Amino acid sequence: MKVIASSLLLGATLLLALGAEAQTQPTPAAAPAQGTPPAPATTQPPAARRVLAPRRVVAPRRAGGAATPTRAKVNGVMAKDGLMLQNGRVILTELGRTAPIEQDKRLLNGTLITTKGQITNVEGVTSQMGEGDYVSLTGRLTTKREMVEADSVRKLVAYDLKHPGKRKEIEKAREKAEKERAKAEKEAAKAKAKANR
Repeated sequence: MKVIASSLLLGATLLLALGAEAQTQPTPAAAPAQGTPPAPATTQPPAARRVLAPRRVVAPRRAGGAATPTRAKVNGVMAKDGLMLQNGRVILTELGRTAPIEQDKRLLNGTLITTKGQITNVEGVTSQMGEGDYVSLTGRLTTKREMVEADSVRKLVAYDLKHPGKRKEIEKAREKAEKERAKAEKEAAKAKAKANR
């Protein structure tokens, strides 16, 4: 009985070792062409082999050896594709890459944007981008003020979801404090008037 149990235990251990080795082995390469000798097998023990992480995809370099532009992040969040006027320069973000434009850019709807931020739509109407204004790649202009207002509303909605009813409580407390302050001022004015008599 002991012999059977130990042989089963040994067989299970071997199966586990072979299964683990099969998972760490690289995928087999294509068969070598006729006339070429087969590649030598690795002689490293299974424990010495390392499983490498997949390679990171890297964009090719531009002609002339210039590096590709860096990715734009706004507060840790990837910037949206489009054009933005920053420090008097039009910055293009497209497919996660950000760089200033060096020539005029025509958008999908036919809108033309110059390097100085002048926008000419398909009807020929020309306008100038303001600092921080954003134009999507489809030609929709969003001013900095509109972005700030949308961000403020988004923050209020998020706050209300996180703390339901809290803003109403704060507003009631503020109104109560204002009433008390007005009441105290009236009493002080009455006391002053009474003292002047």
